[in-house]
Amino acid sequence: MVLLWHHAKRREVLHFHESQGIHDLKEPRWQLTLCLVVVVFILYFSLWKGVKSSGKVVYITATMPYIVLLVLLIRGITLPGALNGIRAYLHIDLKKLNSPEVWIEAATQIFYSLGAGFGVLIAFASYNKFENNCYRDAILTSTINCVTSFFSGFAIFSVLGYMAHEHGVSIKEVATEGAGLVFIIYPEAISTLPGSTFFAIFFFIMLLTLGIDSSMGGMEAVITGLTDDFKILRRNRKLFTFVTAFGTFLVALLCITKGGIYVFTLLDTYAAGTSILFGVLVEAVGVSWFYGVDRFSEDIERMMGFKPGLYWRLCWKFVSPVFLLVVVIASILTTRELKYDNYIFPYWANLVGWGIAMSSMIFVPLYAIYKFLSLPGTFKQRIAYCITPEHEHHLVAEGNVRQFKLKHWLAI
Repeated sequence: MVLLWHHAKRREVLHFHESQGIHDLKEPRWQLTLCLVVVVFILYFSLWKGVKSSGKVVYITATMPYIVLLVLLIRGITLPGALNGIRAYLHIDLKKLNSPEVWIEAATQIFYSLGAGFGVLIAFASYNKFENNCYRDAILTSTINCVTSFFSGFAIFSVLGYMAHEHGVSIKEVATEGAGLVFIIYPEAISTLPGSTFFAIFFFIMLLTLGIDSSMGGMEAVITGLTDDFKILRRNRKLFTFVTAFGTFLVALLCITKGGIYVFTLLDTYAAGTSILFGVLVEAVGVSWFYGVDRFSEDIERMMGFKPGLYWRLCWKFVSPVFLLVVVIASILTTRELKYDNYIFPYWANLVGWGIAMSSMIFVPLYAIYKFLSLPGTFKQRIAYCITPEHEHHLVAEGNVRQFKLKHWLAI
């Protein structure tokens, strides 16, 4: 009964039953197109003046979800069956830790929620003063992120427990992952509550603010990064922001076609899974090994007045790179054929997915090769230039290359 209801709702909203698969997307749904236009306009006017405008919007988009979560949690724990859902949420199955997929999903999720590796944190941090306490910010951001995720689990599973109680089934039969949980199961549970209209409005306001907040971060990273490098874009920021927002709109149109759920599933699986883990691995190795974790710590000391402790330096140099390397390899080796419900994606769709994933990863070695070939000097000098910060290139010409000394690689 529950599965039939879910299927009927997806047919009603998405009309995905009119599509035969990813090869048959058909036209966009006009209702969803109008919603997308509204969201893109909100994004544009939130970003067109940089942090002057986005900073004000964040006061709403960052705080509203907490208010809504608290309201939904209070209502959820008063429902029959809520305790069963919470018990299921807090149940720990240690055998799951033997599965590499659990670690891959956990790593991907933490990078998604924190924004690490996407350039979002670096883009927003670039507006800080030099003396800003980045150590405090990093601890606070990471802690609030994890506490929020843990807290939201109570709001979700209390309602799932209620649904399972109402339908007389187990939690596993109503719990799902991905878009189905957010857009189908949870709204269905809310619709059965007294005052459902009030809770439904609150819930979708939360989704809207979360989506806008995440999109603002991603787009700001692109806009800030490019406008910092190209003065012509900085002078025409409003126009460039519009072009970026419009490009986002065109890509998003594929996801709101009648077969858009297949495009969404493809992007959700490949766009920022292995590729973001690979990107963060490269960043970790580049900073901790090639630049040097000791020099990185000295830079932080100049900013804040104190040096990060040994624990952090060991994590940066050994723990994080090794963990990320293992997760990246595991994510590649454990890749399975892509599915959505009973639909199995064709082989070419998996190739397209890997092409999307590789589109960001391949630029790392390509740019390294380009940089190597474009630099002057002998083979050894070119290598030295590539692994030395630009403000120290004069030392390469003098033959004083820090990275060619054992002391550099052993420093912590």
